[in-house]
Amino acid sequence: MKLSLRQLQVFLAVAESGSTVAASEVVSLSQSATSAALNELEHVLSHQLFDRIGKRLMLNDNGRLLLPQARLLLDTASSVEQLFTEGDDRWSGIRIGASMTIGSYCLPALLADSQRERSSARQQADLPDYPQLYIANTAEVVSAVAGYAVDCGFIEGACHDTELSVEPWLEDEMVIVCAPDHALATRNHGRVTYQDLQSARWLLREPGSGTREHVEQMLLPHFSSLKVAGEFGNPETIKHAAAAGLGLACISRIVVEDLLALGRLCELQTELPALRRHFYLVYHRHKLLSPRLQHFLRYCREWV
Repeated sequence: MKLSLRQLQVFLAVAESGSTVAASEVVSLSQSATSAALNELEHVLSHQLFDRIGKRLMLNDNGRLLLPQARLLLDTASSVEQLFTEGDDRWSGIRIGASMTIGSYCLPALLADSQRERSSARQQADLPDYPQLYIANTAEVVSAVAGYAVDCGFIEGACHDTELSVEPWLEDEMVIVCAPDHALATRNHGRVTYQDLQSARWLLREPGSGTREHVEQMLLPHFSSLKVAGEFGNPETIKHAAAAGLGLACISRIVVEDLLALGRLCELQTELPALRRHFYLVYHRHKLLSPRLQHFLRYCREWV
């Protein structure tokens, strides 16, 4: 077999850094050796994998086709090595993808709990024991898991990729909030009707967000449409926009509980049924789960 893991490692480093100079530092080779390995790979495959644009190397369609397969092969090779690493349950090196709410509000608490529990049982508590965390919206996390860019993911919305294994993880409560001086906050002691909500202006996440998908699934069956006052890329911006009086927000309680406690947001009582959803744990069905990753997933399930 002419194809080597080293060549794929160089390919991946160049794809992520955009040049053989930067990639050489990642793979600990000279720049000339890095270029040679990339040229050998393109020769073996009989296709160019990058478009040369000045000093930059940009993935072309061939390179994009190879990228997830290269990640899978390197990931599997790493997992095979870890299979024979006895007594090492550290999570350093595990790559986690998480959607905004989970990554900002759930996983920090989970990781802090795990650090306290595990460091007390380990003599060398100064060893790295934390995973790499990538935070994006649900669609981007699903794409990262499907492309083997991360080992597992935590998402707020539905996953439509049949190649991924999806497990319900946490249950989340959604609430409708607005500024205390909003007209609906002072009407009928904060209890509003369907008509009130139909006429209101809403603050929403961007398309591709799991929260956006859930909000539309929960609200649109009751209204013909939502009047959008703004779209925002993260829940923090939405809750502060609601507190500033820009509109209503349907958002996770864990995101807004601080501003509710401070009186900067008001929770509306509505005629809607309870607004609940699940967070999900996802990983690729064909991924070889290393002992480290299995230990991490088991801890996440038990932490619930």
